[in-house]
Amino acid sequence: MDEKVTLRVGPAVRRRRRALELTLAAVAERSGLSVPFLSQVENQRARPSLRSLEAVADALETTAVELMDSVDPAHTVEVVRAGPESPGAKEVRTLIPGHHQLEALEFTGDHDEGREQVHRNDELLYVVEGSAEVEAEGRAHRLGKGDTLYLTGGVRHRWRATGPDTRILVITVADHVATDEDTRD
Repeated sequence: MDEKVTLRVGPAVRRRRRALELTLAAVAERSGLSVPFLSQVENQRARPSLRSLEAVADALETTAVELMDSVDPAHTVEVVRAGPESPGAKEVRTLIPGHHQLEALEFTGDHDEGREQVHRNDELLYVVEGSAEVEAEGRAHRLGKGDTLYLTGGVRHRWRATGPDTRILVITVADHVATDEDTRD
C-alpha cells in the first residue's frame, strides 16, 4: 500500500512546473495523471501517493526527493512543551527545533556567556525573570525582568545572567538567512 505524501508538496510541484513553463495539461500527458488531480495536488486539496509523486517528478524532470526537499516550511506548526521546572538549575532549552528562519533559546539559571559573540543577523535578548548584564560594542547594559536588548547583525557582545533564578530568552535570525548586505552588489 502506497503511503500518502504531505499536502505541502503542491506548491513545490507548481513552482517546478512554472519554472519549466509547462501547463497542467502537459504535465498530465507526461505523467499519465489527470489535469483535475494535478490541480488538486498543486492547490493542496489532494495528497499524491508516492508512486504518483514519482510520476509527477519524472514529468517535471526532477525526483520525488527533490520535490519533497523543496516543500515550503513556512507553513510548519510546532509546539515545544515546557519541561519540568528545576528551580535554580542551569539549563538551555531550544524553543524552535529544526532548520528555520528564527532560532530561539531559553537560558535558565546563572549563565555566563563570557566569550564575545558576533552574529551575522539580528538578535533579541529578553529577560523573563531575574537580571542580566550585557556588554555590547564596549557599553555595559544592566537588564531587569521585562527588559529587552536588540542587537543588529555584526554587533560584538557578551552577556551573563546575574542570579540562579534568571530566565533569558534569546531570539536570533538564523545565520542561513540572507541579509540586506548580502543582496547588495
